[in-house]
Parts: sequence; structure tokens; C-alpha cells
Amino acid sequence: MKTVAIIPAFNEEKTLGAVILNLKKHVSQIIVVDDGSTDKTGPIAREKNAKVYRHLINRGLGGALKTGIEAALQNKADIIITLDADGQHDPNEIPKLIKPIIERKADAVIGSRFLTRQPMPLFRRMGNNFLNLVAFFLFGVRTSDSQSGMRAFSKKAAQSLEINSNGMEVSSEILKEIKVKKLKMKEVPIKSIYTDYSLSKGQGFIPGIKTLIKILWSLFNF
Repeated sequence: MKTVAIIPAFNEEKTLGAVILNLKKHVSQIIVVDDGSTDKTGPIAREKNAKVYRHLINRGLGGALKTGIEAALQNKADIIITLDADGQHDPNEIPKLIKPIIERKADAVIGSRFLTRQPMPLFRRMGNNFLNLVAFFLFGVRTSDSQSGMRAFSKKAAQSLEINSNGMEVSSEILKEIKVKKLKMKEVPIKSIYTDYSLSKGQGFIPGIKTLIKILWSLFNF
């Protein structure tokens, strides 16, 4: 089966090269969506033999994932993996992530940082728990890690996803799509590698509130 990894990247020249190198042995192809970067993100990805799709302006995480999923399907992916460019995900966990899809036990798999105990900054835990509740009350989706950037989709699931949001709220929109399209979802435990760099990104409590506002604003467009 052809596995394609999508890495949305905006000004990630510090970490992207190592992420690509660590990914290579686990996937058939790597697609980097250069989301309007002003640094060497694109050149580094090409140097490491990733396929690069570039946005002329920064569209946000949702826009980058939409471009990446469409590109992966055009490249005849059977399984599509998403992960962050900041190095917080361990590519060695990909076999575990895609196993439920290969065994036809799931259409979509979420890598959860909360299924096993591990150190996590309080602000990050609070933001995620808050948005877990939002996903449940708005969309009826039970998940332990609604904001995880490490996911896997079967070809069928990827083809059915309709992504309309451009920002961080895309993680909640994907869960809504899984529910509406009646896709089988499974969570598997993953670890998260926290560094000062990766902690400067992602969702805390206040960013979580901002994401909620965007979700509510966009709700009728989802």
C-alpha cells in the first residue's frame, strides 16, 4: 500500500530537514505544503527529496492540510498520514498509527497524547481538554486528543473529507467530518516530544478560546 505523509510547514527551516529524514523509512512519499514561508522551508524540503506544494501566501493549517490531502490523493495514496513540522511527533510510531487502517478496523486514526501518562505543560493540557469538550458538545465526537496533528486516513476517508476552514480549527472540523461521514475512528497512544521550539506553537488555553470562536463563526459553513 502506498503511504503518503503530509507535512504542513510555515517557516520551519529549523526542524523540517530532520523530520523528513526520520520519516523516509516509514512512508512511500513525503509531501511538504510550504504555506507561504519566508525562510528556507521550501528549499530544505526539496533538498531532502520531498515533493513540495507552495502557497504564495500563508493560508493557515486548514488550508495547508486541504492542499496536502488533495495532492496525496492525486499521487495515488492508499493511506495518508499528517504530522507536524516542528519535530514533536516520532515517525517511529507510524506503523502503530496505520495498523488499524491496514487491518480494516478504522478509516481514520488519531494519535493521542492522552491515552498514556506523560509529562505535558498545563496550558497545553487545559487547551486540549477544553476543545475535546467542544468537539463532544458541538459534533458528538468523543476523543481524548481533539487537537492532535498526527493522524492517518484511508483513501476512502480522505476522499470523503470536506475541509473548509483555514486555521487551527481544522482539527475540530476533521472530527466533525468523521462523524458526519460515518467513518470508523480509532485512537492510538503516541508520545509528544516537547522542546522550547515546539512549545512555542500549538494550542494553549487562550489560543483554544480563539479557536472556539472560529469554530462557532464557521459552524454553518462546516
